[in-house]
Formats: sequence, structure tokens, C-alpha cells
Amino acid sequence: MVFFQVLYNVLYTGYCRFYQLVLKVVSPLLPWREPDLLEGPDSLHRLPALMRERGLLKVLIVTDRSIIGLGLLEPLLEGLKAQEIAYVIFDETVPNPTIGNIESGLRMFHAAGSQCLLAFGGGSPIDCAKGIGARAARPHKSLARMKGILKVGRRIPPLIAVPTTAGTGSEATLAAVVSNPDTHEKYPINDHALIPHYAVLDPLLTVSLPPSITASTGMDALTHAVEAYIGRSGTRETDRDSIEAVKLILGNLTEVFRNGNAVKGRGNLLKAAYLAGKAFTRAYIGYVHAMAHTLGGFYGMPHGLANSIILPHVLEFYGNSAVRRLADLARKSGAAAVDLPDSEAASVFIKRIKEMNRKMDIPEFVSGIEEKDVPLLVRRALAEANPLYPVPRILDRREMTELFAVVRGKGLSGARDNRGKG
Repeated sequence: MVFFQVLYNVLYTGYCRFYQLVLKVVSPLLPWREPDLLEGPDSLHRLPALMRERGLLKVLIVTDRSIIGLGLLEPLLEGLKAQEIAYVIFDETVPNPTIGNIESGLRMFHAAGSQCLLAFGGGSPIDCAKGIGARAARPHKSLARMKGILKVGRRIPPLIAVPTTAGTGSEATLAAVVSNPDTHEKYPINDHALIPHYAVLDPLLTVSLPPSITASTGMDALTHAVEAYIGRSGTRETDRDSIEAVKLILGNLTEVFRNGNAVKGRGNLLKAAYLAGKAFTRAYIGYVHAMAHTLGGFYGMPHGLANSIILPHVLEFYGNSAVRRLADLARKSGAAAVDLPDSEAASVFIKRIKEMNRKMDIPEFVSGIEEKDVPLLVRRALAEANPLYPVPRILDRREMTELFAVVRGKGLSGARDNRGKG
């Protein structure tokens, strides 16, 4: 029995690696694009004139009620009026946007005769707008049938992303994450059509963020950059973007956490989130995100917070399989001295993450996971990650169960297996 389990694991690992290799070979042939950027303080004020210049005169603004309550939209709305651009506001986006949420926005998009979508807020409004765009492009195809890779397959209406947090990188990515409250499932839709056409990186929109949101979204961006770098599908471009993102986050996040009015630091974090988004949309993510998405769908746990807690545990659990790349990232980002050997440099990097979490009051472990839910959580995390994510090491069900125990604080800390398999 043990022999057959070992054989199955070897064959399955081989299948995953072959799948990832094919995607890496095909990737340069796919229709990648980057958003046109507006950057810097008050860059939001330049957006309405750009929209008029591009003929985008009827827009559905996708946001949430907290944004409305903060008054962050008002300068944009005044600019749209001045440029005689008609707008309708969909402010019903919920955290982890649901299928029903997206369908409601789609109905408003059609009722208003909108030409384009403008997502204003954190990752949830941007993902919601991407979902609306996907359904507008494929009116006869459900969101569930677009789950996975390259299942939109048509151009969506022009999409403008205005992030008000520095974390998700959704303004640069091909992914939209959708929740199904009936099944407690949270899954990504990945298609090049979903990459926004325009993005606005205005740090003044982020100065009112509470410190806790600044912390968790910044660590979310760090997770994107790290997982993109240590995975097996990176390129020179994604490596460069990941290194720069890590430098910017390590150099600015804890300072901005303490002083939310540090506009320059806010701008650096926005740029870091964008670069990390660019990196992982090509190089993919890993088990940190697979677990975080699962916890978000099942318990409604905020995505950035989940990533923040899980990241150091997963990096330790990978063991030797991630040490070389993690050490390389640590040295090139300035987190570790250039003359440190790999094992020490990787350890320094992980300790730096834990120290940042501690300074920003992020818990060490995930609370609230019920024992009876673990088997389903394990299945869903593995179903998301394998075979798509080019992680340093392919985990099986037993190992993922162990990893969930570790992040709950009920397992052994550090790597349980240092053989670096898969």
C-alpha cells in the first residue's frame, strides 16, 4: 500500500510539473498587456480628461459603501461632470465578491448602457468589476463555467482600476476571485482579457486607511512578490518586478503603518503592489494563496490577513526546496547580507517577515478553523493549487493537512520535510 502511494505521488508530481512546463513555454505567445498608468499624488484628477480623450463617455463605477461613506469618490465625480461623462454607481460590492453581487452589477451595467467599467476601491471592487466585464463579454456563460484558465476568451469592456489599498495588485493582473456563498467556495477566473486597460496609482487615496488594513494589504503584496519569485515559472521581468516590490515593501510598510500620512511611502507601496501584481500574474502564486482563498471562502477571513499569517509558515514548510531562491531574493532585496550562505539568508528573510507581522500586530496563527472542516479545506486548497501553481514543492493531502495544523498553531513549526522533493 505504501509503495502504491509513493508511486502515485511521484506520478502526480510529474504530471503537475509537466502541466506547469507547458504553460511556461506557451506563456510568451499569449496576449499579455500592461495597463496604461497614471501615477503620483492627484493623478486621479487627470483621469476624467483621459476618459473623454479615449471616448469613454458612459461609465459604471464599481465600488462599495465604505468608499462612498469616506467621500473618496467625490473628486472623481466632480471631474466626470466637468468632462460631461455620464456615470452610474454600483456600490453594493461585498468583501470577496459573490456571484450574485456580480450579476447585480451586470444588470446595472446594461440598464445604464455603460461603455466601460471603473473599479474604485480595494481588491473586491476590482474583482467585482472584472467579473461584470467577463459576464458582459460572455452573456451566455456563467461565472462558474469561467473558473480556471482562459475561459473568458473575448474582449471585455474597457476597464479602469483605481486601487485605494496597496496590496492586491488586481489593477495589473488577469485574475478575478469570486465567492459562492452557497458552497463556501472561493475560486479564481484567470484570463488575459481581465487585465485592466488603465490603472491609477494615487497615494492620496490611501492615506485614510486604518493601520490594520495598511498592514494586511502590504503583506498581501509581499506574498505576491515572494510566491512569484520562488516558484518555477519566473522570467527575468517577473524576477525584476518581484525584487523591486520586496525592496519597496520592506523599506516602507512598517513606517507607513506607524505614520499613515507618509505620502511618499504610500506611493512606494502602491507601486510595489502594482509590480507584485505584474509579477504574479505571469509567474503565478502558490500554497499561501491557495490556503488563504480557501479560508476566505469558508470563513470570510480577509485575504490579506490570511496571507500575512500563512506566509512565513509555508516558507518554512517548503524546507530545502525553496531555500536557494528565497536566499537569492533576500540578498537582492537587501533583506540579508550578500555574503550569507543560502540557509542563513533564507532564515533571515523569514525572520524579517515574522518581525514585521509582530510590529504590525498581525497574529502568529490563524484562529477559528474547526477540526471537522480541515479535510474539506485541504481538498479545496490542493484543487486550486495543483497542477497550476509552480510551487517549489508539490504537497500531497497528508502534507497539506500538516500545513493547516501548523498555521493553526497545532503542528510543529518549521519544515517537516527537507528533502526538497517535487
